[in-house]
Amino acid sequence: MNQTILVTGGAGFIGSHVVDALVEAGATVRVLDLLLDAAHTGRPDYLNPGAEYVFGDLRDQDLVERTLQGVTAVSHQASMVGLGTDLGDVAAYVDHNDAGTAALLLALHRRDFTGRLVLGSSMVVYGEGAYRCPRHGVVRPLPRAQARLAAGEFESSCPTCATDLAPESISEDAPTDPRNVYAATKLHQEHLCSVFARERAVPLVVLRYHNVYGPRMPQDTPYAGVASIFRSALESGRPPRVFEDGRQLRDFVHVRDIAEANVLAINEHAPAGVFNVASGDPHTVGEMADELTDGHGGRPIVTGEYRLGDVRHVFASIDHARARLGYEPSVAFAEGMREFVTAPLRGPKA
Repeated sequence: MNQTILVTGGAGFIGSHVVDALVEAGATVRVLDLLLDAAHTGRPDYLNPGAEYVFGDLRDQDLVERTLQGVTAVSHQASMVGLGTDLGDVAAYVDHNDAGTAALLLALHRRDFTGRLVLGSSMVVYGEGAYRCPRHGVVRPLPRAQARLAAGEFESSCPTCATDLAPESISEDAPTDPRNVYAATKLHQEHLCSVFARERAVPLVVLRYHNVYGPRMPQDTPYAGVASIFRSALESGRPPRVFEDGRQLRDFVHVRDIAEANVLAINEHAPAGVFNVASGDPHTVGEMADELTDGHGGRPIVTGEYRLGDVRHVFASIDHARARLGYEPSVAFAEGMREFVTAPLRGPKA
């Protein structure tokens, strides 16, 4: 791969695996990462010696322009992640995710950048997944009512007849409907990058990651995904607490498959577009908790608790990524979870 690639957020969980895969593919890799103190205790010990690292703020316009010197492609992974359900966090999410993306795009514009741009996005932009009513066909459910959730009625219902809906895999052409602050900022990142790509005639690949897990996940921080939260509980001698009834369907995709999708997307011959990146093999949150507890002993606790911002089911069709990018996930659910039981996590903020 004869390219010089800037990876923003390349010291983070997903970004560091993208860096490893690009270095292995023969690219010259430069990383720009803030090492945000809410997620990092300092410089991680897993950084790839084959890459060049610049530690600084994506919102620092001069720094970004200098860092872009000689860059032929950009993999934009930098993001403040997490649930973002508290509106008290709204300014920080918008500042890091949207203003940071805008600063990057302005620097690319000033540099007359004409290479490829890959954006690490998220399935959270969909909101709820795809559903079918036995009477009314494919429908878009309304947000679940608090009264139903409090009564333990967790399934989404048809907005016309109130029948419980059957979930289906969601494709890239589904309407977007972000349900929390983080999701809203990820969709805005997509919009900003799309405008830039159209104005500058730059090929843009948007990769919508589903529930990513694997080594280097942040531990015991607001940035920890559900797999990491469950594993951290087990290591502390506590059973994982599974919300609702544990039957929420998700697509748990290993971070190595995410990294491989990025290598495919950054290739100069890859088509532009939006792609789901997932395993194509959905499992329930309860199944994931069971797999992890099997490796530690004990059983998870299904609590019946709920969060209003949570969606019931969302899992992906990867047909488009298979056909157009040549993406094929390689880590099966059971294999990945067995590995994750003992995989090294990134330590908590002191």
